[in-house]
Amino acid sequence: MEILNLSLILVILSAILITGLLTIILRSKSKNQLQKIFAFDLICVLIISVGVILQEICSKLFNINALNFEKFIYIGTCIVSGVYLYSKKYKYARNVVQFSVGLYMLVYLGIISRENMQIEGFWYYLFLGVFEAAVIHYLVAKILGPLFFGRGWCGYACWTGMILDLLPYKVNNNPRKKIGFIRYIMFILSLVFVSLLFIFHVKNLDKIMFISFIVGNVIYYTVGIVLAFILKDNRAFCKYICPITIFLKPFSYYSFMRVKCDKAKCISCKKCLRNCPMNVDILDPKRSGKNKTECILCLNCVNNCPKKALHL
Repeated sequence: MEILNLSLILVILSAILITGLLTIILRSKSKNQLQKIFAFDLICVLIISVGVILQEICSKLFNINALNFEKFIYIGTCIVSGVYLYSKKYKYARNVVQFSVGLYMLVYLGIISRENMQIEGFWYYLFLGVFEAAVIHYLVAKILGPLFFGRGWCGYACWTGMILDLLPYKVNNNPRKKIGFIRYIMFILSLVFVSLLFIFHVKNLDKIMFISFIVGNVIYYTVGIVLAFILKDNRAFCKYICPITIFLKPFSYYSFMRVKCDKAKCISCKKCLRNCPMNVDILDPKRSGKNKTECILCLNCVNNCPKKALHL
């Protein structure tokens, strides 16, 4: 069986070259803004390349249907375009990426292609041993991805967050409610739900997964919007309800990409804290600081800093 073809060899060589360039940039002691943006672009392309390599090898070794290259190319193009727009100081650069990627995953992959892209879909395809889009999506964006870009998924690709960010309550600086345990309940319920389908050998699982995807999203949007208005906080759903944060938070602790503060420039005006939708204490240099694993890289803090003391 021929595993390596010319196209795959070129992708592997590209990934090696990108890794080399990234190593050179990251080891540089003084990095300007252009180098940082270029490094972010390289990370995006590297993630896409690794995804392509994995799915091609798995399709050859395990006879798994290969995902179309255009899926990786489209998402990568959206991310790189967003970075370019941000570098040009376009106000809605993040929203462009949110809707481009979010709608693609919700409408095309979820509704048209009928793949459950929620956490139930991840469990379902994982139990089946099928390397489908939902599994790759979780591995790249929500398990391994956070080691590079933290909870960037939440800020740039989540189709629930893209709608919630349009609501009027952009920032809530009130103390957190003690209801974060709900996310763990949601996580366990999703696993139990899919497990029971297999235990009792329920038929028409594909149809059930599709229906659960539609119903699940209706529930997510409804709860997210209602909670936003009750607590006056657009991101209340992300802070208290979303089960995916069980994956995101621990891996985000070790994230390479973080907002850093230049203490020599900082005047402790706390404007960054007052503009953070996730209540992250960005001035605390420790990774264990207040809500540090919840930064969604929206860069509101960077854009609102009067002394330009914050940077990636």
